[in-house]
Amino acid sequence: MSGTDEAFITAGTVAAAPPLTPEIRLHLATEVTPLWQATADALEYDGVEPPFWAFAWPGGQALARHVLDHPEIVAGRRVLDIASGSGIVAIAAAKAGAARVTANDLDPLAVAAIGLNAAMNGVSLITSVDDLLDEAPAEGWDVILAGDVFYERTMARRMATWLSERAMDGAVVLIGDPSRAYLPEEGLACLAAYDVPTSLELEDRELRITRVWRLTG
Repeated sequence: MSGTDEAFITAGTVAAAPPLTPEIRLHLATEVTPLWQATADALEYDGVEPPFWAFAWPGGQALARHVLDHPEIVAGRRVLDIASGSGIVAIAAAKAGAARVTANDLDPLAVAAIGLNAAMNGVSLITSVDDLLDEAPAEGWDVILAGDVFYERTMARRMATWLSERAMDGAVVLIGDPSRAYLPEEGLACLAAYDVPTSLELEDRELRITRVWRLTG
């Protein structure tokens, strides 16, 4: 994480708690388009991704809430938060007593934001920018958490395959999803449902019913 990235993140966001997780504070943006344009203009990254890391998406909020309310899911275990974004789910896992938490995201700016958010919440995380979906992991995780990852067809297909393989390997795989278009239709057991307040800047409604699923493989 560079000082330039840190300065950019703190300048373009405010420290706030998402509606469903008042225990967690994040660097959050209020508008997506200005921050996205500023990212492209200010930072020397090729193919700048949208600033997904600057928002607490409903799938991530619901999954983080579920982990905080049920710490036994992660306590003492090795946890992976894949497509971590802001790091909200990884931070929840660390607060809930996970032995080790890895937050993975392909966007280097997201990884920088995760580091800042972890520090703000007083937790320690391992961060990774590797594309884990390309192959079976060399390192095992006991629990894999995926918040709001089924919004785009190609990524969703790869993610569903990889997560199913990890479930069949014996990992507990939990998904937070507000009925995105590419959520798998089979192999899911619903654990909980949450009403998550959302912004019309990001969603087509001000409240999304968001479910936490266990992937059975």
